[in-house]
Amino acid sequence: MALHSFELDPVSLSIDLSVGHIVDLKIKDGDRILSPLHRAPWVDEPAAEFPDGTAPNVKRLSGDFFCAPFGRNDAEEGPSHGWPANSAWDHIETIRQDDRITVIFRLQRHVMGASVEKRITLVTGHPFVYQEHRFTGGAGGVSAAHHVMVHMADGGEIAFSPKQGAQTPPEALETDPERGRSILAYPAETEDLQAFPLADGGTADLTVYPLAEGHEDFLTLIEAPGRALGWTVASRKAEQDRIIVLKRPDSLPVTMLWMSNGGRDYAPWSGRHTGVLGIEDARASPLGHADSCRENDLSRRGIPTAFALSTGQTITVRQVIGACASGSDESCVGDVRAEESALMLLFKDGGSRSLGYDPDFLAG
Repeated sequence: MALHSFELDPVSLSIDLSVGHIVDLKIKDGDRILSPLHRAPWVDEPAAEFPDGTAPNVKRLSGDFFCAPFGRNDAEEGPSHGWPANSAWDHIETIRQDDRITVIFRLQRHVMGASVEKRITLVTGHPFVYQEHRFTGGAGGVSAAHHVMVHMADGGEIAFSPKQGAQTPPEALETDPERGRSILAYPAETEDLQAFPLADGGTADLTVYPLAEGHEDFLTLIEAPGRALGWTVASRKAEQDRIIVLKRPDSLPVTMLWMSNGGRDYAPWSGRHTGVLGIEDARASPLGHADSCRENDLSRRGIPTAFALSTGQTITVRQVIGACASGSDESCVGDVRAEESALMLLFKDGGSRSLGYDPDFLAG
């Protein structure tokens, strides 16, 4: 595995250049070192076995990766989640400034004829990773998403920026009981995130994770209109920290949740991939590349599901991942706001916490 590692206090990270995944992320908060992101147990097993056709993004499943397209790759030849999540990147340049470092990578392959560049910026004193992906040139449409994965040893609470509602796709992730289990109703939809329909007729609270033991589920949250900042905060119980994922809703108007909690019995999952929550901010249909580029359930509601590529044009997708320790005196997160030089976590009991943050990154 070829790694490219860099750091700037309080953040250090490593990129697996063979697939472009963030394989390790550490964020210092006082005397603590937080590890916000998940790494699949088989990644470090030399003898791990995989079924024929297993995509590299599954074999190297780590942290966060950029999908283009998201999910099923059925518009041009390529693996699930596209070449950015499955093939090699080159380190192009490292730019150092007074208070920040920006590291630039380029995908060795093209996506729909477009070149793809990854820029990761760290800022002194900020507990955040600022990520930017650029498509230059190309033709046609492409969906895109970040695939952030968080592991919770003993569950936790999930807070979201306001959503129009949540919906599951037509079919569950696991339909064969000999291979795995899903517990949500498919298809289903609700505006109440604390009462999503279950297959057995009950409801599930999406603000608490996990929903149950031994399940594999997937759904899409649709951003409410009129907000400049979209956010998800996963407050982990055992780890006593908060994982923060930020986006621009006009760029990435949906957040897809992948709940992987021991619901797959076949290799390499083998019932051991537990307590994992994927927070996947996207401009995409959950049904794949081709569906994202034609009229679909989301686009009929005015929600864009693909970027339009063209010669001489550059499209930029930005996202932010961060973390902080959680205090014993802090209540649940009620809101997140960007201010002049800080990100404010506002708690439901009226308290707050300020974190060093560059609001211009997502505003630009």
